[in-house]
Amino acid sequence: MSNLILVPEKKERLGDRLYGQILEQIASGTLRPGDKLPSENKLCELFNVSRPVVRQALVRLQADGMVLTRKGLGTVVQNAPPEGLTRFSQPSDVAHMLRCLELRLAIEGEAAAWAATRHSLPELKRIGRALELLEQQMQDGAITASADFAFHQAVAAASGNILFEQVLQSLDDAIRRGMVIALGLTKERSPERARRVLDEHRAIYDAIARHDSQGASLAMRYHLDRVRQRVTDGSRDQ
Repeated sequence: MSNLILVPEKKERLGDRLYGQILEQIASGTLRPGDKLPSENKLCELFNVSRPVVRQALVRLQADGMVLTRKGLGTVVQNAPPEGLTRFSQPSDVAHMLRCLELRLAIEGEAAAWAATRHSLPELKRIGRALELLEQQMQDGAITASADFAFHQAVAAASGNILFEQVLQSLDDAIRRGMVIALGLTKERSPERARRVLDEHRAIYDAIARHDSQGASLAMRYHLDRVRQRVTDGSRDQ
């Protein structure tokens, strides 16, 4: 691609930096769906990095649905993320956010399942209050990262296993930064999108309230997967 502009940066977190710069080119429209990326050898040359670093970045981009790599055909842009993505985050931070979501899928899905089985009435009320705050903030025009995180913390606390809550607390900064990105994009879209986000949280609460462990796990995993899709695919949830 003659119009691909890549600027080598400091050799720190090289895979994430390369991921972020390619992501930025896609998000800005410099690279569009159907465009072919330079070869691995060319990317190595442009960035003065090893092939494993290039492959790591391309594997991540493919896992996030933004490019498609086929043997013998090279790597082609498949989907574009929302245009506003890079206004809410440094491009290289998006890779970290998405890796954090992968971990949250595994941890919070299980936490929600245990919460459905083990929650006490006060713990259920705590989740309910967090949901009410989310609903109130949506009516006021925007859901905050603090309110969103409080809901997820309440679910983890209701699991009966303090380690779930401690893990979320240890990821506090990464999770909140990810929520700022996701909720910022949601705020820019239609009110219907915000209602869908709220409905996803309500489905988690409802499953926990009726002691449906499988349903709670599925609802939580569905919500987190939708967050990932909204960040990586600008064509979804208009």
